[in-house]
Amino acid sequence: MKVDLFIPCFVDQLFPETGFNMVKVLEKFNCEVTYNHQQTCCGQPAFNSGYWDEARSIGKKFLRDFSDNDHYIVAPSGSCTGYVRNYYQKLFENSAEHNDVRKVKAHLFEFTEFLVNVLHVTDTGATLHTKATYHDGCGTLRECGIKAQPRQLLEEVKGLELVEMKECETCCGFGGTFAVKYEPISTGMAYTKVKSAIETGADCLISTDLSCLMHIDTYIQKQGLQMKTMHIADVLASGW
Repeated sequence: MKVDLFIPCFVDQLFPETGFNMVKVLEKFNCEVTYNHQQTCCGQPAFNSGYWDEARSIGKKFLRDFSDNDHYIVAPSGSCTGYVRNYYQKLFENSAEHNDVRKVKAHLFEFTEFLVNVLHVTDTGATLHTKATYHDGCGTLRECGIKAQPRQLLEEVKGLELVEMKECETCCGFGGTFAVKYEPISTGMAYTKVKSAIETGADCLISTDLSCLMHIDTYIQKQGLQMKTMHIADVLASGW
């Protein structure tokens, strides 16, 4: 099975090891993985900030980079996946790109969704001895409709005890530029999320989105708290 990687900006620049771990897992299950080095941003930051013309320009390049074959497109981000799936159609409505949008949308999957729904994999053979809780990122949950798949995968990780927190579906407060424009509100939301995670007794907080984890981890570090954050791809690649 041929898979094209879609690596979001912040993964490429700040957390490249997560991208490599995603490749490690995909290749274990006989995926032929390719990476287009010409790819850049999907345009979500510009779109969310109201710069639709700029977002459209970036989106056109994204479509050129990913619409020239029938490969699956897999990303370690529900946020970016959700943006392309839900807003490209609006951004390119009645345009020459509308067929490319439909094609990319049909082939684009978030990583855990692809493993469970397409490859029919729930056990990657991972081992991680820790007690963990899971954060439902807004993009993954609300825009992609993904909730069960990450949990199915985590429940098969040997040595991992998964416990649910009360605020698992509550936004962490990142929201891209929201965290910059509304810092006090964003920090308060991070406080609620981390407090809920700590109350479970978990040592680790896991999610599908590094944007969320970056925000949450910054709050944890500034408060001097003892909790680790991990992207699910890093978890699923552990111990083998």
